[in-house]
Amino acid sequence: MNHEAKALWSKIEKWKYPILILLAGLLLMLAPGAEKEQTLPPDTQEALAAILSHTQGVGQARVLISAHGVVVACAGAANASVRLDIIRAVSSYTGFGSDKITILKLKN
Repeated sequence: MNHEAKALWSKIEKWKYPILILLAGLLLMLAPGAEKEQTLPPDTQEALAAILSHTQGVGQARVLISAHGVVVACAGAANASVRLDIIRAVSSYTGFGSDKITILKLKN
Protein backbone atom coordinates (compact mmCIF):
# COMPACT_ATOMS: atom_id res chain seq x y z
CA MET A 1 0.00 0.00 0.00
CA ASN A 2 1.24 3.43 -0.79
CA HIS A 3 1.38 6.30 1.69
CA GLU A 4 -1.89 7.97 0.47
CA ALA A 5 -3.88 4.76 0.78
CA LYS A 6 -2.57 4.19 4.32
CA ALA A 7 -3.54 7.73 5.32
CA LEU A 8 -7.07 7.25 3.88
CA TRP A 9 -7.44 3.90 5.62
CA SER A 10 -6.33 5.51 8.90
CA LYS A 11 -9.06 8.16 8.59
CA ILE A 12 -11.70 5.56 7.72
CA GLU A 13 -10.59 3.37 10.64
CA LYS A 14 -10.98 6.34 13.00
CA TRP A 15 -14.59 7.03 11.84
CA LYS A 16 -15.78 3.47 11.13
CA TYR A 17 -18.38 3.29 13.94
CA PRO A 18 -20.05 6.63 13.23
CA ILE A 19 -20.13 5.73 9.53
CA LEU A 20 -21.70 2.32 10.31
CA ILE A 21 -24.33 3.96 12.52
CA LEU A 22 -25.10 6.52 9.79
CA LEU A 23 -25.49 3.78 7.18
CA ALA A 24 -27.72 1.74 9.47
CA GLY A 25 -29.92 4.79 10.07
CA LEU A 26 -30.20 5.48 6.35
CA LEU A 27 -31.21 1.88 5.69
CA LEU A 28 -33.87 2.03 8.40
CA MET A 29 -35.27 5.27 7.00
CA LEU A 30 -35.44 3.87 3.48
CA ALA A 31 -37.06 0.57 4.53
CA PRO A 32 -40.81 0.58 3.88
CA GLY A 33 -42.88 0.67 7.05
CA ALA A 34 -46.03 -1.29 7.66
CA GLU A 35 -49.19 0.79 7.43
CA LYS A 36 -51.14 0.99 10.62
CA GLU A 37 -54.48 -0.68 10.07
CA GLN A 38 -57.39 0.47 12.16
CA THR A 39 -59.21 -2.43 13.72
CA LEU A 40 -62.83 -1.57 14.37
CA PRO A 41 -65.67 -3.98 15.10
CA PRO A 42 -67.59 -5.17 12.00
CA ASP A 43 -70.82 -3.37 12.96
CA THR A 44 -69.05 -0.05 13.50
CA GLN A 45 -70.62 1.67 10.49
CA GLU A 46 -74.15 0.80 11.58
CA ALA A 47 -73.52 1.77 15.21
CA LEU A 48 -72.00 5.12 14.26
CA ALA A 49 -74.82 5.83 11.79
CA ALA A 50 -77.42 5.04 14.48
CA ILE A 51 -75.77 7.36 17.01
CA LEU A 52 -75.41 10.18 14.50
CA SER A 53 -79.03 9.76 13.33
CA HIS A 54 -80.21 10.34 16.91
CA THR A 55 -78.14 13.50 17.28
CA GLN A 56 -80.01 16.81 17.05
CA GLY A 57 -79.92 18.33 13.57
CA VAL A 58 -78.25 15.38 11.82
CA GLY A 59 -81.35 13.55 10.64
CA GLN A 60 -80.94 10.31 8.73
CA ALA A 61 -77.26 9.35 8.48
CA ARG A 62 -75.27 6.78 6.54
CA VAL A 63 -71.64 6.01 7.35
CA LEU A 64 -68.84 4.38 5.37
CA ILE A 65 -65.57 3.59 7.18
CA SER A 66 -62.40 2.41 5.47
CA ALA A 67 -58.73 2.22 6.40
CA HIS A 68 -58.26 5.63 4.74
CA GLY A 69 -61.08 7.65 6.28
CA VAL A 70 -64.77 8.09 6.98
CA VAL A 71 -67.62 9.35 4.82
CA VAL A 72 -70.85 10.49 6.48
CA ALA A 73 -73.92 11.32 4.40
CA CYS A 74 -76.71 12.96 6.36
CA ALA A 75 -79.71 15.24 5.96
CA GLY A 76 -78.35 17.99 8.21
CA ALA A 77 -74.98 18.38 6.48
CA ALA A 78 -75.79 21.92 5.32
CA ASN A 79 -75.61 23.24 8.90
CA ALA A 80 -72.03 24.15 9.96
CA SER A 81 -72.72 23.41 13.62
CA VAL A 82 -74.03 19.96 12.77
CA ARG A 83 -71.00 19.29 10.57
CA LEU A 84 -68.68 20.21 13.44
CA ASP A 85 -70.58 17.93 15.83
CA ILE A 86 -70.31 15.07 13.34
CA ILE A 87 -66.58 15.61 12.82
CA ARG A 88 -65.98 15.62 16.57
CA ALA A 89 -68.06 12.48 17.13
CA VAL A 90 -66.52 10.54 14.24
CA SER A 91 -63.01 11.60 15.20
CA SER A 92 -63.56 10.53 18.81
CA TYR A 93 -64.99 7.18 17.78
CA THR A 94 -62.61 6.23 14.98
CA GLY A 95 -59.44 8.16 15.78
CA PHE A 96 -59.33 9.77 12.32
CA GLY A 97 -58.44 13.45 12.08
CA SER A 98 -60.80 15.96 10.49
CA ASP A 99 -58.84 15.75 7.22
CA LYS A 100 -59.92 12.10 6.89
CA ILE A 101 -63.63 12.76 7.53
CA THR A 102 -65.95 13.82 4.71
CA ILE A 103 -69.53 14.93 5.30
CA LEU A 104 -72.04 14.91 2.46
CA LYS A 105 -75.65 16.06 2.26
CA LEU A 106 -78.14 13.28 1.63
CA LYS A 107 -80.33 13.66 -1.40
CA ASN A 108 -83.96 14.47 -0.44
